Amino acid sequence: MRVTFLGFTVPDEIARANLTADPNPQVQTTTFAHAVLGAVTSAGVTMTLLSTMPVSSYPGQPRLLFRSRRFVDGGAEGQLLGFVNVLGVKQLTRLVQCLTRGTARLRRWRPDVLLVHGVHTPFLAFGLLVQRVLDLPVAVILTDPPGVALPDEGSFRRRLHAFDRRLARAALIRVRGVVALTAALASDFAPGVPALVLEGICSSVPVPRTTRSDEKAPLLVYAGGLSRSYGVDLLVDAVLARADGTRLQLYGRGELSDWLDEVARKEPRVLPVQFVPREEVALGYAAADVLVQPRPVNQDFVPYSFPSKLIEFLASGVPVLSTRLPGIPADYEAHLDWIEDDSAAGVNAALDALLAVPADQRRLRAQEAARFVVTTRSQRHQGERLATFLHNLTLGDDDVSASPPPDRAGSRLLRLARSTRSSRPPDGSAASGSASPRVSWLELGIQRQLWTPSPSNHGRHSSHITKNQSSSARKGRLN
Repeated sequence: MRVTFLGFTVPDEIARANLTADPNPQVQTTTFAHAVLGAVTSAGVTMTLLSTMPVSSYPGQPRLLFRSRRFVDGGAEGQLLGFVNVLGVKQLTRLVQCLTRGTARLRRWRPDVLLVHGVHTPFLAFGLLVQRVLDLPVAVILTDPPGVALPDEGSFRRRLHAFDRRLARAALIRVRGVVALTAALASDFAPGVPALVLEGICSSVPVPRTTRSDEKAPLLVYAGGLSRSYGVDLLVDAVLARADGTRLQLYGRGELSDWLDEVARKEPRVLPVQFVPREEVALGYAAADVLVQPRPVNQDFVPYSFPSKLIEFLASGVPVLSTRLPGIPADYEAHLDWIEDDSAAGVNAALDALLAVPADQRRLRAQEAARFVVTTRSQRHQGERLATFLHNLTLGDDDVSASPPPDRAGSRLLRLARSTRSSRPPDGSAASGSASPRVSWLELGIQRQLWTPSPSNHGRHSSHITKNQSSSARKGRLN
């Protein structure tokens, strides 16, 4: 099976330079994208990549123009989609790039499935158009609710996000399948669509733990977005309220960065914030006594939330404190120490209970947690689940458990292709006296481009299309 992954899988050397200059770097977006790439390829699937840089709009990210280019990442051939980094214009130029460079790449790669990362409106629009024209199954990975606004955004941007949210909801019920981090994401934003709940992928390589004396003051570590919605301010308040000299090391960037720098200058227990590569963060995990995930549970987005860092934390072999987010699967229960009250006092109560356990017992339990997550959420395990789900989407309605969404195979474009294939030559000229269904110029333009034979790939795709009616329909239009 061949899958094209439309999203944010960008080579590290390209991503690092751009994320460093971003006030809200989307590090976890690129990290998760690479985890998906590794997982699906480990299951024997051939992956190709249509990618763009996940960056804040200007002036947050000072760079205005991002150019297109080809690349290879993790052995997968890729096309980087350029754009103009101005809110609104960014979305439009990304859509244009999808329609031009993206269509050309699909024509060459001839995938069996288009997998879309996230609810970025240009990608969803392109995916639906491709699904409509080619009957190519489209699946979307839902990592967050659509149209989430950042805390520091103004009213105009929030209105745009609200409009974007409505568009994304309309699109999600029309795709063939969704892969969601939590069950609530799938049921609330893509009801009736075949769904796979996959909260994350363990791609971390554990680092040997640093030998620490039990007499030293505890060292807590947090990594991720530095925002109030993630509970970082509560964690700082908890550390400053302790009398045992507990220290806190924070990794990341976000709305609280400046405040945290000021706190670190005044309070030696809060170490200077670091924004460093993943390899250095892993070393920070290894030196810690406890890793903390303090996200408060009383927020609107929490039912849709699974902190991606949680798998990373557990894989490190260090004890992990976490609030009881409803999106955390039940089989994590025995491997986490829980913060029952998401306040500074609640964090300290949970920390006191954990530190009261003898150090050797804490280490053994943390090692068992690492074995659990490395085994059950490994790239191979999650990749096989994801590959099986995507393969089933190509088999037709009888092979998926959920009811089919609207606008499936047999759409007016399929009828157009069948009715005009014999009478309309590839140049688009109509046979005399023929009648055809009405179709938009955009659908017809993409169809015309994909009808044009590709010298380097002509006749090649039939060897990798699966034996099913959907693939047979695509075969007639791609040749």
